[in-house]
Amino acid sequence: MKTSALTSLLSSAALALALAVTGLAAHVDASAASTTAQKSKRTVATSVRKTKPVSRMRKAVVVVPAVATFGQLSGLHSVDDPLDLKSGVALVMDQDTNEVLLSKNPEAVLPIASITKLMTGLVVLEARQPMDEKIEITDEDKDTLKHTYSRLRPGTVLTREELLHLALMASENSAAHALARNYPGGLQAAIAAMNQKAQALGMTDTRYIEPTGLSSSNQSSAKDLAALVKVAHEQPVLREFTTSKEASFMIGRREMAFHSTNGLVRSSDWDIGLQKTGFINEAGKCLVMQAQMYGRKLIMVFLDATGKTARIADAERVRKWLANASPMAAVHQPKLN
Repeated sequence: MKTSALTSLLSSAALALALAVTGLAAHVDASAASTTAQKSKRTVATSVRKTKPVSRMRKAVVVVPAVATFGQLSGLHSVDDPLDLKSGVALVMDQDTNEVLLSKNPEAVLPIASITKLMTGLVVLEARQPMDEKIEITDEDKDTLKHTYSRLRPGTVLTREELLHLALMASENSAAHALARNYPGGLQAAIAAMNQKAQALGMTDTRYIEPTGLSSSNQSSAKDLAALVKVAHEQPVLREFTTSKEASFMIGRREMAFHSTNGLVRSSDWDIGLQKTGFINEAGKCLVMQAQMYGRKLIMVFLDATGKTARIADAERVRKWLANASPMAAVHQPKLN
């Protein structure tokens, strides 16, 4: 599907979704008003005929449909693939040779959610600012787009290194925003650097408008993200922090434990060199990884996965598929279940 056509289709679909949500809201308001009126009438009836028992009103249950992702709205999930993946977009390629082993809508441009933080981390490292410099979380770092919760409250002071660790391991939005806000030249300079780096890497489908991934306007394609993973894997700090299972930090006077958002880093079946997860409603579940298996270094990209565990399940499907396809599987990998 061409990028321009997909963009147009996404815009139309997004408008249709907005109209549908507006209609649902109106229906809910109307239902609430009707319920209030009925309750008022019953109160009057009770005051007139006190001897008649009044049945308890049942609360109306309004079922709100799940929000469709951009990929679902554009029909990406209707594309067949040999593994029946739950991701609308997928790409598996050899890191050394660039050989594509599996692809599904690799050029579709979609929101990438917190995979954004991989680029944020890359430009922060390339700015070569002191990693031990202390940075304070402020009200500016609060999520005003999705209103998500952060354990990093305003007034929290951490080093640049600690904030980078939290942004990449635990996907802390306030940490990523504070890093970009303290980039040389400020927030807008950081966003400009992210877009410039993307262009330098040939990521022509990619655009960033903020450093966390909370905006659905942060978009990319699987082929672009594969290029980003390949370059990010060259940075030892990014490899270490993205594959960290857990870490503790002093938040104010309390020591708090934070954990990776990707359970695969704790699995003995995986040798992961770099990873990043992402999720917002518009993007679905997203995951990029560099992993070594069967004697090969592989880059994997899964976007717009539907279901709580879909992206992890898709990664496992690919691993088992490669095990059956590779003559080196028995040598390089433990026996599969």
